[in-house]
Amino acid sequence: MALIRFATEDDIETINGFIHALAAYEKLAHECLVEPVSLKRYLFGDRPYAEVLLIEEDAQPAGFALFFHNFSTFLGKPGIYLEDLFVDPAHRGKGYGKALLKRLAELAVERDCGRLEWSVLDWNQPAIDFYLSLGAKPVEGWTVYRLAGGELTSLARA
Repeated sequence: MALIRFATEDDIETINGFIHALAAYEKLAHECLVEPVSLKRYLFGDRPYAEVLLIEEDAQPAGFALFFHNFSTFLGKPGIYLEDLFVDPAHRGKGYGKALLKRLAELAVERDCGRLEWSVLDWNQPAIDFYLSLGAKPVEGWTVYRLAGGELTSLARA
């Protein structure tokens, strides 16, 4: 039977492993720079920036969801943004991804959030099909923009 729980500082290596496995699946391993020390600081430090749910089977980690709160000015309410959802390939097809999303939806309702949202890579049709099967809808008319690395530093120093 699967159990979903909030991660603790003792789970940093597990979380790090899942993030690297997700990056490999998404063909982005070359961009994955995360290390346990940064996870400890930003997930469990003085000011946590995100939370993590772990799903376990027989006390062994099977997947995770990393999320944080955002805020909708139009709704005047917080929301939950799902940054990463990953189920180990050995545990896929057991409903664990759906269970993690269900728990996030429960948290969103408990915390009076107006929405739960996430991004998906355009080529990831299995994930897109999964999300559509849950009733999720793509947000049309919006494009994600990002500043990172040198561009972020340049703007900050301009």
